[in-house]
Order: sequence, then structure tokens, then C-alpha cells
Amino acid sequence: MPFLTDTRPEPPGTPAVDLRGVSRSYGRVPAVADLDLRIGQGEVVALLGPNGAGKSTTLDLVLGLSTPDTGTARVLCRSPAEAVRDGRVGALLQSGELLPHVTVGELVELVAALHDRPLAVDTALDVAGIADLRRRRTNRLSGGQVQRVRFAVALVADSDLLVLDEPTAGLDVASRSAFWDAIRGQGRAGRTVVFTTHYLEEAGAYADRIVLLAQGRVAADGPVTELTGARRGAPFGPSCRARTSTGWRACPECGPRRRTVTRWSCAATTPTGPCGPCSRANPPPATSRSPAPT
Repeated sequence: MPFLTDTRPEPPGTPAVDLRGVSRSYGRVPAVADLDLRIGQGEVVALLGPNGAGKSTTLDLVLGLSTPDTGTARVLCRSPAEAVRDGRVGALLQSGELLPHVTVGELVELVAALHDRPLAVDTALDVAGIADLRRRRTNRLSGGQVQRVRFAVALVADSDLLVLDEPTAGLDVASRSAFWDAIRGQGRAGRTVVFTTHYLEEAGAYADRIVLLAQGRVAADGPVTELTGARRGAPFGPSCRARTSTGWRACPECGPRRRTVTRWSCAATTPTGPCGPCSRANPPPATSRSPAPT
């Protein structure tokens, strides 16, 4: 039997996500600290930051997988757990395995059957780019195919809010491009999309707004054009670069590649100056020529 859902519309101007003064620690380690974040309905928002910045913990709070130690979390005028129960939220997470020994089509049909008004299974498979995998068993999928099946599962509830944690991990170049085309379509349809990424170029190309997290706090928050100086959708490369034995490459904090470096040169800027991770890790060459940590 499908879940009984509350589909009453929210008052105009109600945020899709409303986190106020939220803190969450694991033991003595703070993951997010006094975090304020409001995301309007219909926005496509990128949470950007290095590992340990608090991105995944923030999504866990939005999904009700974790509860705040202090502060309040509301999603579509409900508690996060209620919003998920009501089918208002779809999620693609980094963790979790697919049910084994069923076909892709059977898995998506099973999830669809849990909701009152799901998206047509064929549509979810088409949007996720896996219509040709419908009869393949889940234990015979590649890593990239598993990620696309997770996307179809997130879509089939036909929810108002999509939450995506590092959604392009494991995808090849062609699959990444197709995935972001699908996300653009979800945004045009008025769906709220929140995704995490390490990559400034992804955030700049596909989000309306970037929220930069550092040490569990919002370090910068604004439209893409304000934070990057680039037109939304315009191609641009990593702005932090590291000198390596094979030339200049994106630095570990701000780009997709990790290398042993001899000197970093950070050109990334935020409204408050150079990006925090690189400015802390890289004193100017004139004052220090010590190798940077990787």
C-alpha cells in the first residue's frame, strides 16, 4: 500500500529548506556549527566545499537521517522526516546498496509502488538514461550504472525537492553531461534541486546559487555570477592551480586532481578574498617554499 501523503501546497514564499542555527557534532568533532541556510522553492543550489566542510552532514539533516544538536530544521513546512515520509523529497546519496538479484525495472517499480502519485517508471528510466538497463540485474551493473539507477529511484517519487550528494561520482564524461542535462530539465520544471560537489566548474555551470561551506559554516552564499564572476553556464576551469613535476594542475582543495605539489598558486576568490583552504595551506612563495600537504 502506498504511503498516505500530505500534498497540501505550502504558502507562497515558504522555503523548501529552512535550517536555523543548526549544529551537529559527532563526539567532540563538530560537523556543522550554527548553520543558517534557506533555499527557496524552485532553486537549483550547489553546496561547494572540500572534504570535511559539512556538505554531507547538511544533507543528512535535510533528509532527517541526522537530527541537529541545536537549532531547527524544516523542509517544506514539515520536519525533514515528515517531508520524506510524505514523498516530497527524493535523494541520491553516496552510501547505500541497491537491492540484489532484482532487475533495474523491478527495483524502480518497487519504489514507485510506495508513493501515491509516482512518476511513470518508463519516464524515470528515460530521464536517468537507463532505459536500456531495465532488464539487467542490479548485481551486474558497473559503478556508473549504479549511480544512474540511484538517480532513477530518486526521480520516480516525483517529489518537490531533489537532494543529490556528489551525484556525478563514478560517471564517465558522456554520462556526466547527460546527467546535468537531466538536472537542468528538473530545474526548468520548477523542482528544487540541492546538490553537493567539490568542483567549482560544475557548481558554476549548473546551479543558480552557490553556498560555500568551510568548517561546518557558510563561508559565502550568493548567485553564481556574484561568486564566480562568470555567466551561468559559461565554461571555466579550476582557478586554483598547483605546480607539479608535470606542470600546473588543479590544487587538491579546489579541483578534481590530487598530486604531490612543490608550490601552490591560488587565484580563487570569494567575496572575502582568496579561498580559505588554499590561503591557509599556502603562504606566499616569498615567505615560504615548503611543500604543501596533499
